[in-house]
Amino acid sequence: MKNIKYKIVIFFSALLVFSSCQEDDAEVGSIIAPSNIEISVTYIDDGVESPAPGLGSGEVILSATADNAISYHFVVQGQTKLQKSGSISNIFTTLGTVTYPVTVIAFGAGGASTSKTIDLEVQALYEPPADLIEMLTSNSSRTFRIDNSVPNYFGLGPVGTTRLGEFFPNGGDPNKDGVGMNDDRYIFNIDGTFTHITNGDVFGREGLINEIGGPGDGTPDGADILNYSYADYTGFWTLTAPGGVETLTLSDSAFIGYYIGGDHSYRIFERSANGFSILSTDGNNEFDWNFILVAD
Repeated sequence: MKNIKYKIVIFFSALLVFSSCQEDDAEVGSIIAPSNIEISVTYIDDGVESPAPGLGSGEVILSATADNAISYHFVVQGQTKLQKSGSISNIFTTLGTVTYPVTVIAFGAGGASTSKTIDLEVQALYEPPADLIEMLTSNSSRTFRIDNSVPNYFGLGPVGTTRLGEFFPNGGDPNKDGVGMNDDRYIFNIDGTFTHITNGDVFGREGLINEIGGPGDGTPDGADILNYSYADYTGFWTLTAPGGVETLTLSDSAFIGYYIGGDHSYRIFERSANGFSILSTDGNNEFDWNFILVAD
């Protein structure tokens, strides 16, 4: 009798394990690798489409589609960019007409992936002025910080604004000490590398800041996330002038001041020998944000 009871217990235990595994499998779902990757290229000069290899801006929009894909990685000039929508903008800065390998990795359910590489020919004719390079790097390396001693050092306005801190009346601006921004340092090196010293935390926009891949903490304050934990990191910077506007672009999820997503390109609003002010449109296409930086 004892043996019979023992066998019954084992049978039901095995049945429970089998049922549990079935439930886990149902949650994971099928693993399906994407197929039929297609990559399209649009060259942009002065905000409008131009014929290949472009007219000199170096700006290209890359778009990818694939069957059964849920997200994409674009590998461009050794840098990987994640984009669920399957479209990115990239500015190539090597002077002349250059051919670059571009790889698209399409991810499907369960993490299965498929990749495709194309050769992309791009023409870039912009060469940054010497005084801009000197201001940014001191022809070697230079460190900047947010200049919170001046009005409108951090502000916002409508997309396309031509005025710093347009939505902060009477030249006033919020006190953003202690939220993860004003103690940061930004180092620009002549070799095109960039280092963001975060001192352990950063400041950003709700719904966008998680793009940087931190732990997802921080303190909500309206639409802001304060003191989001994030370590120092390195990236790359490039200078271009689409439409004649000097523009600083940072690689991947690198940013200045307040994380807003978007294309990580900052239009230089004005500059002097010891600092500069910048404007950038957020990833929601809701506002233009400005920051004033000064050499540390």
